[in-house]
Amino acid sequence: MENQKEFKPYVPADKVTPEITVTSVLMGILLAVVFGAANAYLGLRVGMTVSASIPAAVIAMGVIRVIMRKNSILESNIVQTIGSAGESLAAGAIFTLPALFLWARDGIMDKPGIIEITLIALLGGLLGVFFMVPLRNALIVREHGTLPYPEGTACAEVLLAGEEGGANASTVFAGMGFAALFKFIIDGIKAVPGEVSFRVKGYAGEIGTQIYPAVMSVGYICGPRISSYMFAGGVLSWLVLIPLIVLFGETLILSPGTAPIGEIFAEGGAGAIWDVYIRYIGAGALAAGGIISLVKSLPLIVRTFRDAVKGMTAAKGSAEGGRTAQDISIKIVLGAIALLTLLVWLVPAVPVTLLGAIIVVIFGFFFATVSSRMVGLVGSSNNPVSGMAIATLLIATVILKVTGDSGAEGMRSAIAIGSIICIVAAIAGDTSQDLKTGYLLGATPKKQQIGELIGIVAAALAIGGTLYLLDSAYSFGTEQLGAPQATLMKMIIEGVMEGNLPWALVFVGVFIAVVVELIGIPVLPFAIGVYLPVQLNACIMVGGLVRLALDKKKGGEKEKKRITNDGILFCSGMIAGEGLVGILLALLAVIGVDSAIDISEKLKLPAGVSDAASLVVFALIILCVLKFSVWKKQKKAEER
Repeated sequence: MENQKEFKPYVPADKVTPEITVTSVLMGILLAVVFGAANAYLGLRVGMTVSASIPAAVIAMGVIRVIMRKNSILESNIVQTIGSAGESLAAGAIFTLPALFLWARDGIMDKPGIIEITLIALLGGLLGVFFMVPLRNALIVREHGTLPYPEGTACAEVLLAGEEGGANASTVFAGMGFAALFKFIIDGIKAVPGEVSFRVKGYAGEIGTQIYPAVMSVGYICGPRISSYMFAGGVLSWLVLIPLIVLFGETLILSPGTAPIGEIFAEGGAGAIWDVYIRYIGAGALAAGGIISLVKSLPLIVRTFRDAVKGMTAAKGSAEGGRTAQDISIKIVLGAIALLTLLVWLVPAVPVTLLGAIIVVIFGFFFATVSSRMVGLVGSSNNPVSGMAIATLLIATVILKVTGDSGAEGMRSAIAIGSIICIVAAIAGDTSQDLKTGYLLGATPKKQQIGELIGIVAAALAIGGTLYLLDSAYSFGTEQLGAPQATLMKMIIEGVMEGNLPWALVFVGVFIAVVVELIGIPVLPFAIGVYLPVQLNACIMVGGLVRLALDKKKGGEKEKKRITNDGILFCSGMIAGEGLVGILLALLAVIGVDSAIDISEKLKLPAGVSDAASLVVFALIILCVLKFSVWKKQKKAEER
């Protein structure tokens, strides 16, 4: 309580400034849809999403401060609050819901309707916010100084450094523009291949790299450490496991319903072995990694839930402090949770029974509490959302099967429950970071909570169409859109319901994850690397190496921090730009216009020349990052 009394926000509680305005709401909705769609595309490709809070805050400052010439930091804060909700909702949705499309392709069930996807996303998102409202005073206010909420604090710092808002916003927009151009060259007109691969004669392994700006940007933002773990997983799969499978199993059939290994390799190369065998090993590693991270967090999880509930009961009626202590009324919150629970059960488009709705509320509130406190301690990127989803899916699927709800309907119900819980956990973590930003700035919590609800509604309305479009153009579960987490969730449910998984391959992945954990390497990024194509991991590694080079650059700490931050903003813009063009190209593919702009047949470059051209484009992408980070600051220094 001492920290709470001493703390003074940037905007005092007795000062009222614009927050929810027409400008902030419209900008926030636009960014929620843009970053939600871009993160959906990114997450389905690489199994990871990136935070949209800081890019959204920078864009808001650029527009509100520089273009509209308004000095309104709390208005900018509402923009990032609404905008970041779209990214979190997309993350929760793409980790689970594509499983329904995969089952439809297998002929197990009908394709999900857009209304079904929208309602599942909407109900999960709204529950995530409402579960978080009564926890705000316990976690954000009473434990200020104990829980740092790194992303929320960083976002507040960016907004407070608003004097440079115009320059920083231009960096984000430049990243969007350049990435859009490169993506259109690579996948639109197809002037150069998006991937370069190298093979050694007589050896079944394969190495190479993709050249996409968004994938490289993930490596830059994650840094060299995480990138190297992912790359190591890819090297194990493509340069160790695939050659061993081909070497020892040429005439064997390890996976039911497939041809002999030698025949598969002769027809499709290492990629075909990855598709038939390695993905099961990777899925086993991912599942084990998620469970290991959850088990390691259990003491913290139990303590978190106990302390949060204690703090919540102790804080009832103690919210003094005027405007900066106003939350949505607890009566409205409880009524909304009850109504949403009934809707989960009663709405025909949501395939969840009464038992499933009870599971959603119990696990939802528990994991919302856990997620909120864990992101406060270790940041959103280390929040084991996938581990929570795996645990929920396992328990829910077993309960459904025991109670007779099996087959296609039971599987559909299990994935709907898992989706809602996954979205609840993701949204609760995001809402916590946003409320921390608002607490530091002096925002009105009630208005931020309303902003979160607005962002969720906007993103939920867009996510169904986005998933349909991406699946129609690229198909989930392919090399273009691997959807690793959703494929894993599908396999877990099938394994419990039907018991028809190639368990030998899955357990190979499980024990690889155990070994990795025992030698002290973070298992989840390594497991994602085992699952994904090595070319994608190599592209991420290049981004990590660029970040490492900039971090090692000589100079003062302040200048190095500016260079790194500019690079992060530019790369965030590149992720958004490529994601949007990826969705545009998907639309062109669906309506049949993509072939009209394809010039690859006209060029018909020899293999060596096309590979060289791809590497030149990749070098230009890296130079763009340097231009808007290192060289941009050098130029400023020279001008001074």
